[in-house]
Amino acid sequence: MFRLLTYNIKRGGHGRVDLIASVIKAAAPDLVLLQEATDPFNVARIAVASGMPEWRAMRRQSLGFLSRRPVASSEWTRPRFSRHAFIEVITQGTSLRVFGLHLSAVHAAWTERRRVFEIRALLRGIARHQPGFHVLAGDFNTLAPGEPLEIEQLPFRLRPLVWLSGGRIRWQTIQTVLEAGYVDGYRLKHPDEPGPTLPTSQPHIRLDYVFVPAQYEEAIVSCDVFRHADAIAASDHFPVVADLRTKE
Repeated sequence: MFRLLTYNIKRGGHGRVDLIASVIKAAAPDLVLLQEATDPFNVARIAVASGMPEWRAMRRQSLGFLSRRPVASSEWTRPRFSRHAFIEVITQGTSLRVFGLHLSAVHAAWTERRRVFEIRALLRGIARHQPGFHVLAGDFNTLAPGEPLEIEQLPFRLRPLVWLSGGRIRWQTIQTVLEAGYVDGYRLKHPDEPGPTLPTSQPHIRLDYVFVPAQYEEAIVSCDVFRHADAIAASDHFPVVADLRTKE
């Protein structure tokens, strides 16, 4: 069994290192994909406090990781015109490839088009691995098809962007992933539960996902929003945790 946690720690985790580490330690993951991990010093402190012996992060780079197991390889790749790189991590003792990502933010029609561009670039980049068991996980900054955007709960500064988009956004990013042959781990295990991950103070929107190729959906043992008590103050996102059966 392999436990994966994806966690947006908000602005480098500044001032919240102990709380973030508490959440991670309670989840007891084998691998943590981090978003907004822009301060390597903080990531190192989180790694020590949560008992994760391996970690990597780079200043001004959103994606990083923590690992309980030795890491066989890790690589950042930034597709052309993409705001963020994606990261590939393989831990020793498993054939599982984990791809972490953090897509462009802001809920508007033009940013959704950018996210579609970014996810298509990622899918092209990993096409050679698509027949094998792998995971796409992270902060997609978008809604799945059919899930509502409660505009009145958005910060005031963001509401005009939705109105400028015509008051309605065609959510295509997650649909693009599904059409590429992946399954949404949380929705697979919780078909009738909303599962919001943001904001922790009043969760109403699901932005954080774990996907696997459809032919490996039986490998998903569980996939849940991890609502630890310290998570409310640790970040504006709740992390998502998935237990996966892997071939050692």
